[in-house]
Amino acid sequence: MTDIRSILDKLYDSHELTREEIICLLENRTSEIQSELAEHASKIAREHYGNKVFVRGLIEFTNYCRNDCYYCGIRCSNRNADRYRLTKEEITECASYGYDLGFRTIVLQGGEDAYYKDDMIVDIIKSIKNEHPDVAVTLSIGEKSYESYKAFYDAGADRYLLRHETADFAHYGKLHPANLSPENRQQCLYNLKKIGFQTGAGFMVGSPYQTNENIADDLLFLKKLDPEMIGIGPFIPHQDTQFKDMKAGGLDLTLYLLSIIRLMLPTVLLPATTALGTINPRGRELGILAGANVVMPNLSPVGVRKKYALYDNKICTGEEAAECMNCLKNRIGSIGYEIVTDRGDNIKFKRAL
Repeated sequence: MTDIRSILDKLYDSHELTREEIICLLENRTSEIQSELAEHASKIAREHYGNKVFVRGLIEFTNYCRNDCYYCGIRCSNRNADRYRLTKEEITECASYGYDLGFRTIVLQGGEDAYYKDDMIVDIIKSIKNEHPDVAVTLSIGEKSYESYKAFYDAGADRYLLRHETADFAHYGKLHPANLSPENRQQCLYNLKKIGFQTGAGFMVGSPYQTNENIADDLLFLKKLDPEMIGIGPFIPHQDTQFKDMKAGGLDLTLYLLSIIRLMLPTVLLPATTALGTINPRGRELGILAGANVVMPNLSPVGVRKKYALYDNKICTGEEAAECMNCLKNRIGSIGYEIVTDRGDNIKFKRAL
C-alpha cells in the first residue's frame, strides 16, 4: 500500500504518472482508492470550473458511414441499420431549437458520410454561426484532410471531437479493418490542434481485447496530446456487430479513469457520457462526482434518434430535448451541481479573433 500511497500523492502534486504507476493503480483498484480519487478529482474540477456542468446540444445528422469499425452499430456493412440524413434546413432548425432552450454549444455528429461534401459542411457551419454568433460549433465527423479541417475552422467551427480509440496500434487493428490507420487517426488530432481547434480525443473503456497496458498507453497519449476535451465511456456491444457477445465495459473502471484523467489534465473538459448513463441509471451523476463536467443531451429530431445506434439500449431516444434538459437539470442539481448554458470553453483556450 506504501507504493500506492506514493503514486497517489505524486498524482495529486505533479499531475504526472509513469506507465508503470498507471498500471499499478489499475491493478490495485479498491473502493477506498476509488473514493479518494473521486474526491480529489471533483475538488480539482471545482477549483477550475466551480460547480458548473456544461451542456452541449447534440445533433446526430447522419448515420451513414463509409467505415466498417467492428464495434459500431452504424458500420457500413450493417444491413439492418435504418439509414437517414438530415437536410441543412433540418440541422439548422435543430440548432435554433437548442438555442431557444439555452444551448450555446451545438455538436454536429455523424458517420463518415461522403454525401456531405466539404462545401456543404462549411455552409451549415456558416448558417448556424450567422444566425447565432454566440454559439460554439463542435464537429464530430471523423477523419478528414488537413485542408478540410482548415476549411471548417475558417468557416467558424470552434471544436472538433475525434476519439483516438486506442493508442496501441496492435489493439487498434483488433477493433478496425486494415484500411483504417491508427497513425492517420493520431495525425488528424495533431492537425486539428495545429489549426487551432479546441480538440477532443478519447477511448472506450473495456473495449474488446483491451488490457491495463493499453489503458496506460491511452492516458499517456492523452497527456502528451494535451487536448481541450476528453471523451471516455464504457464499451457497449451492438447486436449487429461481431462483438455482440462481448462483455460491456464496467461502471467502476470508467469512473476510476474519469478521476485519473481529471487529475492528470486538471483543466480538461470531461463529459459524463450517454453511454455511462446507459449502463447505470445514475451513471452521469456518478461521472460528475468522479470529476466530469460536461453532459450532451440530444437535439436530433425524435424520429431519427433510435436510428443513430452506435450501441444497444441507448437512453433518451424518445425524449424531446426540452424534456431531457429539465430532467438533467434536476438530476445534476440533486448532487450539488448546476447545469449552465454558456459556451463552456476550456479555461486555457482563447480563439484569436
